[in-house]
Amino acid sequence: MLANEAPQQEITSATPDTEQRKADHIRINLEEDVAFRKLTTGLENYFFLHQALPELDLAQIDTRTTIFGKELQRPLLISSMTGGTARARTINLILAEAAQSAGMAMGLGSMRAAIEDPALADTYQVRQVAPDIPLFANLGAVQLNYGYGLDECRRAVDMIEADALILHFNALQEAVQPEGDGNFAGLYAKIEAICRDLSVPVIAKEVGWGFAEATARRLADVGIAAIDVAGAGGTSWSQVEMYRAPTPRLARVAGAFVDWGIPTAVSIQQCRRATATLPIFASGGIKNGIDVAKCIALGANIAGLAGDFLRAADKSGVAGVIELAETITDELRVAMFCSGAANLHALSQTPLYTQF
Repeated sequence: MLANEAPQQEITSATPDTEQRKADHIRINLEEDVAFRKLTTGLENYFFLHQALPELDLAQIDTRTTIFGKELQRPLLISSMTGGTARARTINLILAEAAQSAGMAMGLGSMRAAIEDPALADTYQVRQVAPDIPLFANLGAVQLNYGYGLDECRRAVDMIEADALILHFNALQEAVQPEGDGNFAGLYAKIEAICRDLSVPVIAKEVGWGFAEATARRLADVGIAAIDVAGAGGTSWSQVEMYRAPTPRLARVAGAFVDWGIPTAVSIQQCRRATATLPIFASGGIKNGIDVAKCIALGANIAGLAGDFLRAADKSGVAGVIELAETITDELRVAMFCSGAANLHALSQTPLYTQF
């Protein structure tokens, strides 16, 4: 929201603009360059000390972990992307079927469209093909200032039989959207009420600019159950909004923030300093299994990818998503083997080194 107009403080009914925005996001992510220009994840600055004699059997490397009481075969999350359109329904079903087969967690895209228009609920409903995976509902935290409350959070969770609710934080994206919701004031108390009264855990998720230590600590204090850092270095949603901008002025404002944010590697460490116990999800520019290994060594529990899984689903369907997950896991297992870590707990205790 760029204009000095008072934000609407009630839930609006569904509009064609909401569905069109979702369709635009899918198209732009698949067709345009929405990467950061110079800012990187920071993961390239960290290295494992190679173990020439790891004293391990590669075949016995264990990549299993548990999130919210459900076991994963690999520490991977298909990060929240989409919903609210017919194309999104197809994509979500592909991603969910692959997640079930590969033993990964999955987050759905923002479910505001289905709260506004229940006819869109089926574009998010994937439990029928993914009965066992950790599945996360998703709403924008800022919507708690625009009429949403416990009822809407419960509806989102119930709609997809979710194991947890993501509240996503996208202040920069909202700020550069012509239709954005810019009132982020007073949210901590409202988030605390949701964490207290909702029957499932609540995850705080950035969307590509990372959490700083102070923010992560305060979110932990109000009851957040996990933090998805979603740091800088992957998809820049200000760039996505630049491509959507209806005027040159709005495009310029959005484009100015192409290298804004906290790199993923930095945000992981900031969040881990903020809380020694909460699960931390690493996302934002994760490219391969070595990146996943570095994230876990830096303090994360699992790692999420979005764009790469989206492109695999669009190009090759369920088989393509599974192939990508297995490839990333192969890379992770070799990184663990060559750094002397037999399992993910050992990997979390493995030191990394920097080179300058």
